[in-house]
Amino acid sequence: MEAREKAFPVQFKGFQSVSLLDYPGKIAAIVFTGGCNFRCPFCHNRDLVLNRELKSIEEDEILNYLMEKKAWLDGLVVSGGEPTVQAGLPRFLEKVKNLGYFVKIDTNGSNPGMLEEMIERKLADYIAMDVKAPLRSDAYLKAIGIEDERVLKNVERSIDLLLNSNGIDYEFRTTFVPKILREEDILPIAERIKGAKKYFIQQFRPADSLIDPSFAEVKPLPLDRLEKLRDEVAGYFKICKVRGARK
Repeated sequence: MEAREKAFPVQFKGFQSVSLLDYPGKIAAIVFTGGCNFRCPFCHNRDLVLNRELKSIEEDEILNYLMEKKAWLDGLVVSGGEPTVQAGLPRFLEKVKNLGYFVKIDTNGSNPGMLEEMIERKLADYIAMDVKAPLRSDAYLKAIGIEDERVLKNVERSIDLLLNSNGIDYEFRTTFVPKILREEDILPIAERIKGAKKYFIQQFRPADSLIDPSFAEVKPLPLDRLEKLRDEVAGYFKICKVRGARK
């Protein structure tokens, strides 16, 4: 495992020195990995997903920054792209944990093997996982932009890992994209992850940087309707909120 991780170093393609929003309750830096195994048409991080001509950031640069800022940073968020496609990620996280930092991972849930390793080795303290659609092949494959039904089993396994995990904080989240989802789709998603600590319904925001440019014309679901969806499923979770919404 160690030799394989060294042979495939993590591709770091972006870095944000501080965030007060991305790690709940923590002051954190954010690192963005390049590449993703999904092609969600509504994704805002087109350049990261496609990994096109983005300058790489050396691991030592990130670790040195974290060492320098230990007095006022609490944690590191690892986002992407999809971090778990990086074979060397556990090795990097071990170094971050050795510096005394909390670690949050943003993931699409497609690599349950790596999630299980991170949980067992206590390399992550918080995992935020997307559940993009009801767990049916037609809906989910449309949402992720690829034709690979094996993904569904991996996502299912990742959901169960988090639902049954002890000692780690986590959340599930769904971005409501009207061109992908119907309002009645939120209930089966909520039923599948019933009992989760946290579930967030996020408002889609059109932009020019989407993987599928046609989604820039999609109108977000209004706040009041998102709040209605939240109210319909809130009883399934300890915390259930609408996130990032505008009227």
